Order: sequence, then structure tokens, then C-alpha cells
Amino acid sequence: MKKCLIVVDYQNDFVDGALGFEGASKIEDRIINLIEKYQHQQDDIIYTKDTHDDNYLNTEEGKNLPVKHCVKGTEGHAFRPRIDALVREEDTVFEKPTFPSLTLGNFLKEKAYTEIELVGLVSNICVLSNAVIAKAACPHAKISIDTAATASFDNTLHEKALDVLEGLHIHLTNRG
Repeated sequence: MKKCLIVVDYQNDFVDGALGFEGASKIEDRIINLIEKYQHQQDDIIYTKDTHDDNYLNTEEGKNLPVKHCVKGTEGHAFRPRIDALVREEDTVFEKPTFPSLTLGNFLKEKAYTEIELVGLVSNICVLSNAVIAKAACPHAKISIDTAATASFDNTLHEKALDVLEGLHIHLTNRG
């Protein structure tokens, strides 16, 4: 059985920076516990980083979400310090210019994982879109999201996103 954990965009700007929101920091301990569990089991860990440049506001995303964030080289682009301390040399980090990462999908397809778990931010945007990419890349794998390790700035959208994910046969754990 080949398993991996994908930690989606757990970066400063989404926790307490430009797009930070109440609740984002509350999932950090759960994410750390999962990273440590996967490390102990010697399973793969993949991280994504929302990555923009100074031209962000002129991009399609920037026109629809006009808040400059996760600019490469800034503090907002960095992983949360406790997460960053856990990233190992053998882990894979994908910088992505928008919500999902096709590069991540191609990587997952090549690895042929049987189980993929996603955690991180934001549930109704980047977590959802990368879960769909994972499902497309590995259609026979069990794709899951630990709902205690993801959050959104909008609880209504968070719950709707979880409903959609469930409808796509993505397994939700810890949904209360």
C-alpha cells in the first residue's frame, strides 16, 4: 500500500497574514500530528505552496481575489514555522500559481498511490480543487480529507465544499 499526505497551503498569509482568518490556526496541531504520523510510518508527504509574484493583481485570480498574498520571498509565502520545521529533504514541495496544481496531479499519477489524505487551507478552494486533481490522477485510490485539519474563512462554504467532496466519493474523517 502506497500512501501520502498532502499538506495544502498551510502558509502564513492564510493563517494570520493577508488572507488569514479565525479558525486557521486552530487546525495547526492536528496537521502537525498527521505529519508526524506519516513520517513515523515512512509514508510520503507532499506540500503545496500558493505562490505569486508582484504581478498577482493583474492575473485572472488577482482580478477576482484582489488581495496580494503569498508573494514568493515574503514572510506570507512561508510555511507556518512549526510546519516548516517538519519539512524534510525527501518531502516534495509544489509551488502553484493558482488553486489546483496540474503538476501535483501528474506527480500523483506517476506515483500511483493507493491512499491520499489531504489537509490544510482553504477547504472550499485549494483543498477541494487539489482533492479533485488527486481523484483524477489516481481514480482507484482512496482519497480522504481530515475535516479536523482543514478550515475556511466561510463556514457555510466549508460545509458545502465538504458535501461536494463527499459526493465525489472523497472520504471525510472527523466530520462532526
